[in-house]
Amino acid sequence: MKIFSISDLHLSGAVEKPMDIFGTGWSNHFEKIKTDWQSRVSEEDIVLIAGDISWGTTLDEGLCDLRALKELKGKKVFIRGNHDYWWNGITKLRLSAPDKNFYFLQNDCIKFEDVIICGSRGWSCPGSSDYSDDDEKLYKREAERFKLCFKAVNNMREPQDKLIAMIHYPPFSAKSPASEFTSLFESERVDKVVFGHIHGEAFFPFRTVKNGIEYVLTSCDKVGFTLQRIL
Repeated sequence: MKIFSISDLHLSGAVEKPMDIFGTGWSNHFEKIKTDWQSRVSEEDIVLIAGDISWGTTLDEGLCDLRALKELKGKKVFIRGNHDYWWNGITKLRLSAPDKNFYFLQNDCIKFEDVIICGSRGWSCPGSSDYSDDDEKLYKREAERFKLCFKAVNNMREPQDKLIAMIHYPPFSAKSPASEFTSLFESERVDKVVFGHIHGEAFFPFRTVKNGIEYVLTSCDKVGFTLQRIL
């Protein structure tokens, strides 16, 4: 079983939102992702999708884009991104999933063999360019949601299990290498963290290790529209 990740697919099957307005690299970007995905992933593998899946604003519009992922190999694990307005109500979403191999995380976790995957959206961290005093409450709230994730993890975790955390926003900033998220990841002995949200010319390290945890940026345009191998 291999584990891959990618994020920020920004699919628009049901709405008019062409991504190539953000640069020529986005032209036919989903075709690039699918070609790479199908060449590397088997049905036994897992692909983590760390948010900003669809431009849809209703569940039906979001499901249209999820159905486009159904043909791709492997099990798919999703968290919500800041643009996933269609993701509104986890129970209804899980009941509406277009495939039994779709898994939606929201302040909880799932286990495959000896790997546990947990996830929540997160928020901008202090030191980020878009962080203001208005973000403090949401930042604190999202940290509390990760505590719920780890409570679920600790109910099933065995000594040999590896732990991967999914978060949409970067869990630290270039100016502030520590945050409430990184502190939680360290205290809960997370092995890997995957995240997205960063686009374009904005600098952020693709892979970095902090206090024994590897952090992997998987925004599709930043990684050439290819999946990143996590385990």
